[in-house]
Amino acid sequence: MTWEFWLTSIVVTATPGTGALFTVAAGIARGARAGVVAAVGCTLGIVPHMVLALSGAAALMATSPVAFGIVKWLGVAYLLYLGWGTWRQSSVLSMPDDAHEGHAPPTVLRTIGSAVLVNLLNPKLTVFFFVFLPMFVASDEPGAFLHMAVLGAVFMAITLAIFAVYGLGAAWLRGYVLGKPVVMRWLNRGFAASFVALAVVLAFTHQ
Repeated sequence: MTWEFWLTSIVVTATPGTGALFTVAAGIARGARAGVVAAVGCTLGIVPHMVLALSGAAALMATSPVAFGIVKWLGVAYLLYLGWGTWRQSSVLSMPDDAHEGHAPPTVLRTIGSAVLVNLLNPKLTVFFFVFLPMFVASDEPGAFLHMAVLGAVFMAITLAIFAVYGLGAAWLRGYVLGKPVVMRWLNRGFAASFVALAVVLAFTHQ
C-alpha cells in the first residue's frame, strides 16, 4: 500500500461533493450524532461501487452510456428531491426552528438510508473505482482480488474518518447559529440550493 494511494484517497475524499455536503448539512441541522450517522451512511454507500469494481461490472458502467445514464438521472432526481425537501423543511436535513418544533427528528435509519442513496446514485463513484483501484494492483499478481478488496476497505475507512470530521465540525458550528432563526433559515436555503446545483452539474456530466 503506497503513499500515492493514501494521498489520492485523502484528496478524493476530502474534496467537497454530494456526500460531504450531506454530512455537513446533517451536522448543522441535527448535531454531532446526526453528522456521524450521515458519515457512516455515506461510507456504506460506497460498498455497491466497490462490489461492482471487484466483480468487473464497473467496466460495464464505464463503457455503457445506457447504464451510466440510468444511474446518473436517478442521482439527479434524488439530489433535486433532497434540495426540495431541505427547502421545505421536510427532509432528514431539516433544521429545527420555531415553526417546526413539533416535527420529530429523523430516525437513524432514515438518515443512513438517505446518506447511502446520495453515494449509491453517483455514477462517478463507480467509474472512479473502475479507474482508481486497478492503478495500484497489477491484474496478474497473486491475490489481486484480495488486494483490491483491502484497498477498497481502506478507502472506505478514510472516507468515514474525513466525513466524521466534517460532521463533527459542522455540529460545532451549529452551536454558533442555533437560536438564530434567520441564520438557520438562510443556511437551510443555501444547502437546498447547493443540492440543486450539484444535480445540475451531475446532469451535464458525461462518461
